[in-house]
Amino acid sequence: MNILVCDDDREIVEAINIYLSSEGYQVFKAYNGLDAINLLTENEIQLVIMDIMMPHLDGLRATNRIRAVKNVPIIMLSAKSEDTDKIMGLNVGADDYITKPFNPLELIARVKSQLRRYTSLGSITFESDVYQSGGLIIDDRKKEVSVDGEVIRLTPIEYNILKLLVANVGKVFSIDQIYERVWNEPAFKSENTVAVHIRRIRQKIEINPKEPRYLKVVWGVGYKVKKY
Repeated sequence: MNILVCDDDREIVEAINIYLSSEGYQVFKAYNGLDAINLLTENEIQLVIMDIMMPHLDGLRATNRIRAVKNVPIIMLSAKSEDTDKIMGLNVGADDYITKPFNPLELIARVKSQLRRYTSLGSITFESDVYQSGGLIIDDRKKEVSVDGEVIRLTPIEYNILKLLVANVGKVFSIDQIYERVWNEPAFKSENTVAVHIRRIRQKIEINPKEPRYLKVVWGVGYKVKKY
């Protein structure tokens, strides 16, 4: 897998390169936000490690631009440890945050965690960010769901559940799997929570929620979106 590392400190970039290369990753190096965006445009990158304070284009603005066109995971990297910096990074679209100086083992663990999440949702092959089964379409860039041309309003949780299922159309997910991937925490008494959201989604996307065309239950296993 290809990882883009961007930091104006060349020694830090080289150190991260050594850590990641030893794990078998291909590393692309950038030293400011503009270079990072150019490399991301020209290459297939699966994860970005982005410093915040950089010349020409800082990490926050670079992340904001990347998020306009890419779903790739982004780990923010900064010498600052204040909560405000972490919140700013997450608000512009970062997926994780680590402060310098960092433990190499922690960095590798965070990289692997983000890549597992990314590939488990099938995002590694997404180009258009449009997922479809018959008349059910999700445009992830617009965060828009439509059925037979009619735009459907979903809450963020409903949207993420449906996106998970449509992005992996035909695949069955257990209730615990849905909960863990959407809520990003261990499943605990998740059955009722997931079931309520599934019911609401059906009411919005199905002509007859009692006889759903798209969102199917596989008794004793979980839920899936049927492939058309």
